[in-house]
Amino acid sequence: VQLQASGGGLVQAGGSLTLSCAASGRTFNNYGVGWFRQAPGKEREFVAAVRWSGNAAYADSVKGRFTISRDKAKSTVTLRMVSLKPEDTAVYYCAAKAGLILSAQYDYRNYDYWGQGTQVTVSS
Repeated sequence: VQLQASGGGLVQAGGSLTLSCAASGRTFNNYGVGWFRQAPGKEREFVAAVRWSGNAAYADSVKGRFTISRDKAKSTVTLRMVSLKPEDTAVYYCAAKAGLILSAQYDYRNYDYWGQGTQVTVSS
């Protein structure tokens, strides 16, 4: 599976962005997809994930502001981000794992495939 992340950019605090993760290479059936982010000098952290069932999970820091969704027909997962804050600034990565289960979705080490990352910068 190849993942292509896109949609990052520079926005002011309070603004919004939509990130996309497009999969190709093989069937995306039964894959769960997560979004992670990494700021300079910090560890990669969980942002959101959606399992094949459609069940979604969010980090507490983004709950109520970010929405993850998937289009199975297009093999695409989007992350809609609103009310962005300067602390959301990071490189955002999408990742995928076949048969992703609830307990595994929070840890980036459980994912098998990664996109290249897209920079999100939120100015104050």
